[in-house]
Amino acid sequence: MEELNKYSILVVDDESSNITALNAILSPEYTVYAAKNGQSAINAAEKHLPDIILLDILMPEMDGYSVIETLKSSSITKKIPVIFITGLSDTDDEEKGLTLGAADYISKPFSPVIVKLRIRNQIMMLDQLRTIERLSMTDQLTELPNRRSFEVRLQAEWGRALREREPISVLMLDADNFKNYNDAYGHQQGDAALKAIAAVFHDVLKRSVDFVARWGGEEFIVLLPNTDSYGAIGVAEKIRGKIEGMEIPSVSGDGVTGLTISIGVNTRVHGRSITTCEFVSGADMALYAAKQKGRNRVCNFEKK
Repeated sequence: MEELNKYSILVVDDESSNITALNAILSPEYTVYAAKNGQSAINAAEKHLPDIILLDILMPEMDGYSVIETLKSSSITKKIPVIFITGLSDTDDEEKGLTLGAADYISKPFSPVIVKLRIRNQIMMLDQLRTIERLSMTDQLTELPNRRSFEVRLQAEWGRALREREPISVLMLDADNFKNYNDAYGHQQGDAALKAIAAVFHDVLKRSVDFVARWGGEEFIVLLPNTDSYGAIGVAEKIRGKIEGMEIPSVSGDGVTGLTISIGVNTRVHGRSITTCEFVSGADMALYAAKQKGRNRVCNFEKK
């Protein structure tokens, strides 16, 4: 079983002795996968999503250059750093590899110290890039994913729902009279209220596939894959009820406050041809209807 938080490396080489040597160098610190030809390497990369790929250039049928071109053209594997392992020393070969997107080179025969250092350097850069990406996809106040993060997730789940012919639902949520709340209690208390709402989502959404994000201001959005209209309305009612009943401690320490939320629901079922924009827009229209009907309620989008 793969150890938690242990980085993984895919070694691609048609020579078993090279795979054995690299495995001996790397396996004490990393989870090591192996492939002996180009197509197996592509399949292994898509299956395991390793943190780094060590790729031999000279292989029969499909050489390393062809492999890296395929990896970099795929949305699944294009961000995985590729380090060429090669006995070639010509600068033209190195230039070609770097042009195709290689992150570094390791020369044969292998020096264990050099191999470890080059891998370590790539891991450090990878960590920095992941931290930057995570921060760019996170709302700093609530620590929920942000709108950009939601849009990325929606595209992935939308495609899966289409392929597997499953329903998919979205909830658009807005805190009721939030401007009045801020005016009455202050912006610090408003921030505390938004954090309290974010905590409710963690209590209600139990499936790993459910996804919530801060849409902007006092608006939130929830994506519910493989969930029909009935199930989505049920989830929305649980969220609405918990928020209605919660007490938000005052930042001044002299009492508690409360608020309510309105929710719009929209579901795409198999055979209903709409875009992702229309999908989210439908939930937004249902949210507007909930506001018009008195707030603190759930409304389902009904196509006219």
